[in-house]
Amino acid sequence: MKKPLQVRRRAVIAAGASGFALAALGVPLAGRAEERVPTPRQGVGPFYPYGAEVERDADLVTVRGGKGLAQGEIAIVAGRVLDARGRPLAGVRVEIWQCNAFGRYHHPRDNSAAPLDPNFQGYGETLTAEDGSYRFRAIKPVPYPGRAPHIHFRLSGRDFEPLATQLYIAGHPMNDGDVLYSSIVDARARASLAVPFERVAGADALSARFEIVLANNGTLRRG
Repeated sequence: MKKPLQVRRRAVIAAGASGFALAALGVPLAGRAEERVPTPRQGVGPFYPYGAEVERDADLVTVRGGKGLAQGEIAIVAGRVLDARGRPLAGVRVEIWQCNAFGRYHHPRDNSAAPLDPNFQGYGETLTAEDGSYRFRAIKPVPYPGRAPHIHFRLSGRDFEPLATQLYIAGHPMNDGDVLYSSIVDARARASLAVPFERVAGADALSARFEIVLANNGTLRRG
C-alpha cells in the first residue's frame, strides 16, 4: 500500500536533511562512497632494471658486499596501495628505481659522465602487506638531465593491469617544466604524484608518504 503523497514528500525532505548533516560532519553518504583520484600512468623510461644480478629487496642504499651507505639524503619512502574507494590491496608487487645522488642510473644504458655510486642499489621491490602498506629505504631524488627529480614506480599483481608511475618532490621548482609531470591535465591527478620529503624529529632519514590508487575500472579486476 502506497503512502500518501504528503508523507512521501516529508520522508524525502527528511532524508535530504540528514544527508546534508552527515556531509557536514564529513561522513560519506550511503551509495556515494568517496572516490579517490586514480594515480596517473607515466612511462617506465629507458632505465627499467633487468637481469638476474639485480638485488631484489626494499633497501636501495646498501648493496651486497658493500662497505657503506649510498651518497645522498636517505629517505624512507612508504605508503599504501588502495583502490578508488580507499580499500587496501594486499600482495601487490611494488618496484621502484631511481638515479643516484650524482644523477646517473645503475643501468648499462646510462652512459652519462656522472659517476656511479658503488653503494647504491638503485632498484628495490616489495609486496604490500594486508593493510596495503609498502616501505622502501631510498634517497631523496635529484635532478636528472632534462627531468625534475623523480622516483619510478611499477605495480603489478593478479587482479589488475600493471601500472607504471612516478613520484615527484612537492614544490620542487623543476616540476612545472618537466614534460611528463606537466603533461598531466587533471590538476588533482598531477598533484597526487608530488609529495613532501620531510625531516622527522629523532629520525636519521627523511620521510615521504606516497599513496597509490588503482582505478576501479579496467585497471583493477576483482574476482
